Order: sequence, then structure tokens, then C-alpha cells
Amino acid sequence: MNLTNDPSLRSWVAVPPDSDCPIQNLPFGVFRRRAGGEPGVGVAIGEHVLDLAVLEAVGRFDGPVLRPVKVFGTRTLNAFLALGRGAWSEARATISRLLRHDEPALRDNATLRERALVPMQDVEMLLPAEIGDYTDFYSSREHATNVGSMFRGPDKALMPNWLHLPVAYHGRASSLVVSGTDLHRPHGQSKPESVEAPVFGPSRSLDFELEVGYLVGPGNALGTPIPAADALDHLFGMVLVNDWSARDIQAWEYVPLGPFLGKNFGTSLSPWVVTMEALEPFRTDGPAQDPPPLPYLGTSGPMSYDINLEVHLQSGRMDEPVRICRSNFKYLYWNIAQQVAHHTVNGCNLRPGDLLASGTVSGPTPDSFGSLLELTWRGTRPITLGNGEERRFLEDGDRVTFRGWCQGNGYRVGFGEVTGRILPAS
Repeated sequence: MNLTNDPSLRSWVAVPPDSDCPIQNLPFGVFRRRAGGEPGVGVAIGEHVLDLAVLEAVGRFDGPVLRPVKVFGTRTLNAFLALGRGAWSEARATISRLLRHDEPALRDNATLRERALVPMQDVEMLLPAEIGDYTDFYSSREHATNVGSMFRGPDKALMPNWLHLPVAYHGRASSLVVSGTDLHRPHGQSKPESVEAPVFGPSRSLDFELEVGYLVGPGNALGTPIPAADALDHLFGMVLVNDWSARDIQAWEYVPLGPFLGKNFGTSLSPWVVTMEALEPFRTDGPAQDPPPLPYLGTSGPMSYDINLEVHLQSGRMDEPVRICRSNFKYLYWNIAQQVAHHTVNGCNLRPGDLLASGTVSGPTPDSFGSLLELTWRGTRPITLGNGEERRFLEDGDRVTFRGWCQGNGYRVGFGEVTGRILPAS
């Protein structure tokens, strides 16, 4: 077992029992102090942020990979991502050692500790990386079956290719936003069934999609595929993703080339990146795949992750949010190694900071469906919120919050949350 994942580890930093960020997690993010200064890279521990640029400046990263470089005093994780798994493991081991309860180097150095350890309430979180490319997959069999059944009928729910390859589309990186960013209801064309010609106006079927994203590390050279067996060497960590969707715009435009304006008005990311190393104890098997995938999509060993996922909705007239969905990442039919292998099998090059997203994570029961499109079955079965309001799709003023975590033995490895509110159309 990796020593940084030891359930018995304790930190000298006070960590609440229900914290998402015990010493076994140590997620990376980019932050700016509210008091001023330049952005930098930090790690979350309990209710604090450890400023890695401060530690880097005084030579605390003295391992063979990180000693000659400076990667933490920057406004993105990209330079660190490009260094690869050796640097990631070295940094995680160093941080874990410095935060361990019996390690005095930082604990007993009051001056350095005051400079490096910042209360979370005193920082603003930013997008963790400069994301050059964003690919969104469609890898939940339950989600694809639900949506296909609505639009084509249960006998033709899955398209002929779906059980043979991980379907995806190329998203818009420029409209990726960090958690807490509010978005305006988008305009676009739609064609209600009751009219013969399309109409233009604000979306009337605005939705969320519960997803998990993965940040690419070193990537690959153009023309050089990444084998499924090597995929995890190219993925740094995971974030929560809300792939906001205007269903009425999407339904009218998606044939023949797929999503466009129904998707690219905004996609929200959680700010803390939970590393693949922290998630290693939670690897598990995914669903059985039948028919067997082609050899280049073959994987060995568990390639999914037991990540609990929840969606909470709060209207403008509610004091508290209500949970409307509970799902799990392990339900995905196509796993992350297969997604990377298929993405690059034609020679496509991934680059440090690229984002791959899982697609909507829906489970086998109605309360585990990861979108309002499914939860309300295309608006025909409205759900009731805690104050008696009904929802078919999102209304102005609604706030949607995703949460995710892995449950360990006496600790949790959490993702925090990704949240955003819908503003009226501008």
C-alpha cells in the first residue's frame, strides 16, 4: 500500500472528522489570497490551504525531480502536470510527510507555518489548469438508454456503435468556469413539436449533467496512441463537472454533427483536483462489457472508482437545498483507460491540462439518474422540491450543487463541491 494512503495517518493540522480533505486526500488547486498577491498552487488540508509556492521557495521540495524546477508559484497546474507521475508522487510524499503529526519541520517552525498555511475562508479558488482542449464522453449505459428510449423508443435506445466504442464530442474549453460562477440562461433556436418552423429565444429546457472530469498530465506526441494499460500514467486527477445543457436547443441542432450551442454556453468545474494516487484505494470493477471490446480497448484489473455522487437543488425561494440524485462513478460502462485509449488510437495528441469528462453518470434506479431530463422523464414526471415547488427543468434563480466523495476506513477522500446558479437570459 502507498504510505500516503495509510488510513492511520494523522496530521498536526486540525481536520474535522467529516472533512473532505484529510491527510489521505491532499487535493491540488490554484488559489489567490483575498488579501492580495499572485495566484499559486496549494493543497487542501482540513479547513486550510497549504501554499506550495512558499514551501518551494525555501527548498522543501528537495527530491530529484522537483529540486531543479519551480512549478508551484504559477497561476495554473500545467507545468506540474507536464512533469508526470514521478513528480506527482514525489510532491505528494513530501507534502504528506510535512503534514504528518510527528513531523516537526513545518509544525514547529512558527514563521514558515504562518506563511504557508492559509485558512480556506481567506482564499479565492480559481480554475486549476489552463485547459486547451475539452472532450466530453457519453459512457453511462443507463444514461444513454434512458435518453435513447425517450427520443427513439426502447427498441432503438442505443445506437449501433454504442456498445463497441466510447462515444464523445469535442467541447468548448473557453466557457469552462470554476465552481461558484453563475451562468445566464442561453438563447438559441429550438423547434417545439407544436410548430412547423424553429423559433428563437431563451432555452425553456435548461438542465444539468452530473459528471466527473480528469486532467491530463504529460499527454502524447501526435501520431502516438496511448495504450489502455498506460492510461493512468497520463491522468493526474479528477474533478466534479456540471455539463449544463439546453435540451431544447440541443434536440434541434444535434443531427447530424452533435452538440453545439446547447452545451457550449458554460461548463462548471470543482476547484480541487483529487489525485489518481489518492483515489487508488477506491479502484473497483465496472459493469461487465458485452460484447467484449476490441483488443485496443482491453484493460486488466479494476479500472473504475467507487465515488459517491450527489446532486442538490435549491430554488430562489428555498432556504436550504434538497438532494435530488444519488449516483456513483462505478456505474460507468466505459472506463477512463478505455476513454483515453480510444481518444488517442487514431494518433490524436493529448496535452497537459486537457480535460476529459465522463459524460452523465446515471445509475440503475430512478433516484440515481444524473440529469433532470431523466429524473423528470423529459418533463413528463415533474419532481417535487422540499417546499412543494415542482421542477421539470431548471428555472431562473435555481442553484445546482454536486458533491462527491470516496469513503475510506475512518476517513473520506472528498471532491468538495461544484455549484452554480442560473440567472435570467441576458
